[in-house]
Amino acid sequence: MATFYSTGVSSFSPPCKTSLDVTRTIRGVHSKSTVPYEIQTQGLRPPSIRTTQRAVRRTRRHSRPSSSTAVREGPSRLLAPTNPERPAHPVRPSFPCVEQHAARESRILSTLASTASDPSSSGPEPPYARPAPQSYRLYHHTAPLQLTYAPPLPALDIAYETWGALSPARDNVILLHTGLSASSHAAATPANPAEGWWERFIGPGRALDTDQFFVVCTNVLGGCYGTTGPASLDPRTGRPYATTFPVVSIFDMVRAQFALLDHLGVRRLAASVGSSMGAMQSLAAGWMFPERVGKVVSISGTARSSPSSVAMRYAQRSVLMADPNWNNGFYYDGLPPHTGLKLARQIATITYRSGPEWDIRFGRKVRDVPATQSPLSDPALPRQPALCPDFLIETYLDHQGEQFCLKYDANSLIYISKAMDLFDMTLPALEALRLTPTPPHPPAPGHPPARAHPPPANPAPHLPALAAGLRPLAHTPTLILGVQSDILFPVEQQREVADALRMAGNDRVSYYELGGVWGHDTFLLDVGNVGGAIRGFLS
Repeated sequence: MATFYSTGVSSFSPPCKTSLDVTRTIRGVHSKSTVPYEIQTQGLRPPSIRTTQRAVRRTRRHSRPSSSTAVREGPSRLLAPTNPERPAHPVRPSFPCVEQHAARESRILSTLASTASDPSSSGPEPPYARPAPQSYRLYHHTAPLQLTYAPPLPALDIAYETWGALSPARDNVILLHTGLSASSHAAATPANPAEGWWERFIGPGRALDTDQFFVVCTNVLGGCYGTTGPASLDPRTGRPYATTFPVVSIFDMVRAQFALLDHLGVRRLAASVGSSMGAMQSLAAGWMFPERVGKVVSISGTARSSPSSVAMRYAQRSVLMADPNWNNGFYYDGLPPHTGLKLARQIATITYRSGPEWDIRFGRKVRDVPATQSPLSDPALPRQPALCPDFLIETYLDHQGEQFCLKYDANSLIYISKAMDLFDMTLPALEALRLTPTPPHPPAPGHPPARAHPPPANPAPHLPALAAGLRPLAHTPTLILGVQSDILFPVEQQREVADALRMAGNDRVSYYELGGVWGHDTFLLDVGNVGGAIRGFLS
């Protein structure tokens, strides 16, 4: 472990990683011996070297084949095949999908070497292709920021971008929340004309109409695109926080965003809008500051992370943390865990789309074999399958992982995905976090008082607790959008949010279910339905 981080206490000291290392070590030492299961168990003392040597000798003595067996079995294993039409020795195959990890590592090392030799370069950041600091605005918050699971963060930076014009009364602001890995660059700006991740939804006459609204989008707390996160410098040490960075929550992200709004002089939002993880933030913003949020838009999100989505994100973190380059999060002076991050992204990509779309888009098609690649098999045999990506769906996942693994910080993915797992707005969960619900603000003049709706037929067991938790949103007009083909946030979760809000007394809930085959990514692609619903609701 890197000793220069000894001043901090890691937020992640995962027993899963420790037990993996112990088991690997024990199994490696005794790989040729018969080892009792007990000594492979974490926490028990391994045998002494002398005991181990005796066990190895004993095992070798009992397992050594007799000379007759060796003579009898030897020729069948060692002699070359007698078929004259086949080569005497098989051709050793190549695996480009494995070799590309070494090639990528070589490119990273070359970049690190050139950066280190450049006296104008500074900072410990690995060579991720991140937005340049000149392409976004930066607010430095000097007051301590309260956190859910840790002492306050002494100070932080918040990266943000804006579109449209702020009204004289500063009352036309829409706070746009991002998904897990998005930056603040939701649409093109004069400082950064590149297309943003929600380009077709922001602008004059679009869903977020910049002729009417002033749109603000931030990079979330814990991110790596300008806002303070694990890759940022810890002022106490002058080194990156790495995994000494505190575990953050969705509520902490929203608290940081409202610190920015305070800096901009924005007292009340016209709307809080978000998709995916942004939908969680949008609900949290309305819950934490009901008197400051005019409307809430929650698209393909949830108010309570389900076990299935937790499992999917856990699998991603597991493969990432198993990459030796992760080094318990302290990799900023060396190679980042690019292989683990690529595999994590491949897992995530599977959850972003749907099976029907894969079938329509790729079917069971395979890639074309390059003309320069001579087949190893008999021409009379069918096409030779490859163990590396061969089906088009495999090549697509490989490409998505490759594109992502050097554009994002691995620790940010770990921290932010964990924040998503921890999100739960049922009343017992909120009380366990010592978060006090804000009383709902009074209804608008002329609007009838809130009236609780009865629960739906066959409600989930936790639905009453969720309705109790969402009570502060009883008077906030809310738009909920769900997608029937979404497997990451199944449509049942959006129905659940709508039902819970109505049970809490909110009779201004608009709920729409969208069809199509785009799955979770529908919020990025379906401009007509998603954009139309948002524009109609906001206007």
